[in-house]
Amino acid sequence: MLDPKRRWRWILPLLAVSALLAYALQPRAVRVDVTSLSRGPMQATVDEEGRTQVKRRYVVSAPMAGRLLRIELTPGDRVTEGAVLARLVPADAPLLDPRTRSELEARLRAAEAARAQADASVARARIAVGAAQDDLARKRMLSSGDAISSHDLTLAESEAAARAQELAQAEFARKVSGHQLDEARAALARGRSGLLETFDVVAPAAGQVLRVMHESEGVVASGTALLEVGDPAALEIAADLLTVDAVRVRPGMPALIDHWGGPRPLAARVRYVEPSGFTKLSALGVEEQRVRVVLDLVDPATQWQSLGDNFRVEVHVVTWQGDSVLRVPALALFRRADGWAAFVVDHGRLRERRLEVGEQSPEAAEVRGGATEGELVVLRPGESLREGMRVAPVVVR
Repeated sequence: MLDPKRRWRWILPLLAVSALLAYALQPRAVRVDVTSLSRGPMQATVDEEGRTQVKRRYVVSAPMAGRLLRIELTPGDRVTEGAVLARLVPADAPLLDPRTRSELEARLRAAEAARAQADASVARARIAVGAAQDDLARKRMLSSGDAISSHDLTLAESEAAARAQELAQAEFARKVSGHQLDEARAALARGRSGLLETFDVVAPAAGQVLRVMHESEGVVASGTALLEVGDPAALEIAADLLTVDAVRVRPGMPALIDHWGGPRPLAARVRYVEPSGFTKLSALGVEEQRVRVVLDLVDPATQWQSLGDNFRVEVHVVTWQGDSVLRVPALALFRRADGWAAFVVDHGRLRERRLEVGEQSPEAAEVRGGATEGELVVLRPGESLREGMRVAPVVVR
């Protein structure tokens, strides 16, 4: 029988070796990046690439067949209403031809009808402006007495501004139709007389030359596009949204215009959403159903005067916003069945939580249930993470 003292000499080393083996075989804590759930402002946006475009543009075309003299104007040149843009020498034979004369008479009747339609559009737009102004005045009176919300007042102001824009467009269209009517009358008069004097093509409105499509002298057919005239100071933004996103967009919603080349985003507001969609091929060749949305710039023109026609921009339409929202970073979310989940660190162990997610943005999502403020969530959870795993959290601010 072994001496008790000699027995402990063997047991104690064995216990030490067992403890060291147990410690060595114990799973090491995995380092993970975490951040705490916090409250703060949040916006949900619909993001898409957009293009600037001149609100009121006019493509000046040849009113008759003939020889076009060289156009001396270049893009960027300013023109006044009625200024000569191009000169045509009508061809003799077509102007004296009975068939051509009949076409010119039909064109004159169409121009007269277009002018009458433009007059009716202006009258209708003026009635809409008056109604919108009356409604705005009434809403301002109610707002002063806290009878309506500021949101209703903002919508009334947007409606009044939109109606004013429609009136301006209708008046511009009437001016263009009057110009086309004058051209049709002049063309018919020359067709009857057979004279070969130079015919002046004039600007229907003041602005700048945007493009010159036919600069050199030569014979042109009737209706050939010669120049494009517009006012670059009157810009709007057009964006083609996916139909699933466009259903959340309403006229009057605020928006931000980013990546346009300036030092900060520009404020804008949705003017209208077109009622019909169209099919567009994506960069990958996939057919997508899209809807065009047009926005007005809210910031003064002095802040975006370097923008021109057909410039690329990024459009962010704000569809929802909150001032104090419990937010979870989008990098912490992953799919579980038909919902969202995240890993929460609880006393050094991972716990998977099913989250009730509300509004979402590219950076974060609204948490409506499943987690509380201050809890640590794992960012960019990998496939190797499992429920109950020991972790060493590294807080990322």
